[in-house]
Amino acid sequence: MKALVLKEKNRLVVEDFAIDEKLSPSDVRIAIRNVGICGSDIHYYLHGRIGDFVVKEPLILGHEASGIVIETGAEVKNLKVGDRVCMEPGIPSFGSNMTLKGKYNLDPTVRFWATPPIHGCMRESVVHPASFTFKLPDNVSLEEGALVEPLAIGVYSASTATVQPGDIAIVFGAGTIGIVTALAALSSGCSKVIVCDIKQGKLDIIKKHFSKNIICVNTSKESLDTIIQDIAPEGVDIVFEATGNPAVIANIIKYIRPAGRAIMIGMPPAPAAYDVVAAQVKEVEIRHIFRYRNMYPRTINLIASGAMSVKPLITHSYNFSDVIEAFHFAASMPEDAIKIMITM
Repeated sequence: MKALVLKEKNRLVVEDFAIDEKLSPSDVRIAIRNVGICGSDIHYYLHGRIGDFVVKEPLILGHEASGIVIETGAEVKNLKVGDRVCMEPGIPSFGSNMTLKGKYNLDPTVRFWATPPIHGCMRESVVHPASFTFKLPDNVSLEEGALVEPLAIGVYSASTATVQPGDIAIVFGAGTIGIVTALAALSSGCSKVIVCDIKQGKLDIIKKHFSKNIICVNTSKESLDTIIQDIAPEGVDIVFEATGNPAVIANIIKYIRPAGRAIMIGMPPAPAAYDVVAAQVKEVEIRHIFRYRNMYPRTINLIASGAMSVKPLITHSYNFSDVIEAFHFAASMPEDAIKIMITM
């Protein structure tokens, strides 16, 4: 089948790629329709690795996807041929301790699309467990379905933060994950969310398309301290750190009220420090997240209900015939781009 294949660092090709995927009784076969380009896809393309995950042989990229069911296993009852679906890309071992404890995202043997050596979904079709495949409501498009994967991270972050009605939050980082976290925080009950970044183009997209209860701050031009003093003199209830920037991480505690929460989402390139004593005297609760678990149904419901308006996240669209051009564009990290969507 035709697929986008990363041969090695900085070398992408579209070619016929043989994959023999047998359909088990609990699987479905899905014709892929839309795939979003993720920052991890770009990182593998530019660097050939993320941490200990190294591209040692050709790898199909892509893990944010939607499609149409074209075949079902004999035991599948919740899906039928023709259903429009999105797919959770991480498949855990169903017998592992973490899976049995309900924390399957922490299973060390999880097989996650486009994470070496597991092939991704930017290809004609995939076989996937029906239990990790979710039917889309009629009013949710296939493009929105492909956004569920990154949106699930924001929804999981807000859930982990135990947002209370009226909370005020800061999100550091106005990339895709920062924006979806801000949207999820508002949908969960936050009255205001301050989004901070130094890229004005990203902030302008938020101002144009999303809630006026998201306050955008360009920290290279404006004083966040002054803004916080005006909005939340004791500090905000929640900080979501979505940059992975050690300099940002070092200063998050100062903005949190006593007994507030910090949710660590971004992944720094090396161990990062923060002021432990400052966190102790405020009894700040610091929580970490890794991907998500059990968030797809909740995220789909938020989109279908209109509680999360996500179409503006798709700033650029390409056909699969132009997918390499799309990756070159994404690798240039343009400020006016949030999510780049591929139509297969």
